[in-house]
Amino acid sequence: MKSPGWRNALVFAVALSGIAAAALLEPIAQDLTYHRFADTRPLAGMPNFANVVSNLPFLLIGVWGLAITGRLGSRHPLRLSWRLFFAGLCFTAAGSAWYHVAPDNPSLTWDRLPMTIAFMSFFAIVIGEYVSLTAARRLLVPLLAAGSASVLYWAHTEAGGAGDLRPYAIVQFLPMLLIPLVVLLNRDRSDLGSAIGWMIVFYAAAKLGEFFDAPILAFTGLVSGHTLKHLLAAIATLFLLLWLRRKTTVTSGDAGLLHG
Repeated sequence: MKSPGWRNALVFAVALSGIAAAALLEPIAQDLTYHRFADTRPLAGMPNFANVVSNLPFLLIGVWGLAITGRLGSRHPLRLSWRLFFAGLCFTAAGSAWYHVAPDNPSLTWDRLPMTIAFMSFFAIVIGEYVSLTAARRLLVPLLAAGSASVLYWAHTEAGGAGDLRPYAIVQFLPMLLIPLVVLLNRDRSDLGSAIGWMIVFYAAAKLGEFFDAPILAFTGLVSGHTLKHLLAAIATLFLLLWLRRKTTVTSGDAGLLHG
């Protein structure tokens, strides 16, 4: 059964409004103070050790997720999206670790590019679970292209001396607004919503950790807010992995609802 047209129209209107609002803003350059993390302590010759190694959970969850997607049937309509999501986590672990060894704008590009693979693949999964498998398949490549283009556009504009983060901000934050809306409007079509809810909670906590990087280090004396950000963001993705694992166990290879 297809969702009523007004629901899709509402999601589309919110998406257009978000894009239009971002377009009305002045170009946003990367604040270079972003690269000044509170915890720069080296260990075993590695600079910024905690912020580098705290990316390991992304790799572990990504590899585990890829193993689980191997149990999905080859004809499963969201198999490619799930595989790209977990591959994006693996690449994020590598890219973020590379960035944190020597934080600057060029290395930040390799941190952000793989994150867009994860963001956009997951957005396609949500569309497939709650709206339409056909739409999810058709939108996967355009979503991935838009995510990559947003980072490359930012890197190009930064290199030209007039950086503009607006497209990347859309790619990162607009899905976080649209995904809960899609789930709420179509909550009877999939039980992925609970995992998404926990993912949002931990992702929001991760962003708070990022914002309070130095105060958290000063309070704990052990761990910085940015290190916690990595750990909390990885836990956020773990809820999705556990949902998929349960589905593959229950259905012996077919996760989610199959609908057109």
